[in-house]
Amino acid sequence: MYHRIVAAKLRKAFSQIDSGDWQSMVDTLAPEFTYIFYGEHALSGERHTREAMSLWWQRVFRLIPDARFEPLEIIISGGPWLTKVATRVRIGGPLPDGTRYDNVMTQFLYLKWGRITEIHTLEDTVVLQRALDAIAAAGNAEAHAAPITDADARAVRQG
Repeated sequence: MYHRIVAAKLRKAFSQIDSGDWQSMVDTLAPEFTYIFYGEHALSGERHTREAMSLWWQRVFRLIPDARFEPLEIIISGGPWLTKVATRVRIGGPLPDGTRYDNVMTQFLYLKWGRITEIHTLEDTVVLQRALDAIAAAGNAEAHAAPITDADARAVRQG
């Protein structure tokens, strides 16, 4: 029963993100967490603050404004004291050159008492880089920007 509840909450979170409400995902992060998006591109990097995650989500939707997330598979193990989740999610959206971004990401999440303590995200980085290149070619230089870090969030807060 617990695993079904967690899966339903994850599906709801992806649905909320689809409608532009990424803040609800940020709100589920534990006070101390790690978010890693593997690769070397504008969306990659490691973050540990809600501010950096907010800046990251804002970038995602500046780059792919109509991004959609479709959970294909959710695997859950453990109890509420330590829940391990593996997801396979289709992500897609129109690109400025008229083509479509279509990729599959896998995520490994760890939760403690309903709060996310770790997320590890991996997409096909070749497909992602092609999309970022198309976005940059259309005039959005942020598609080739350095990854967002916790230091970026501190600079925004201070400045």
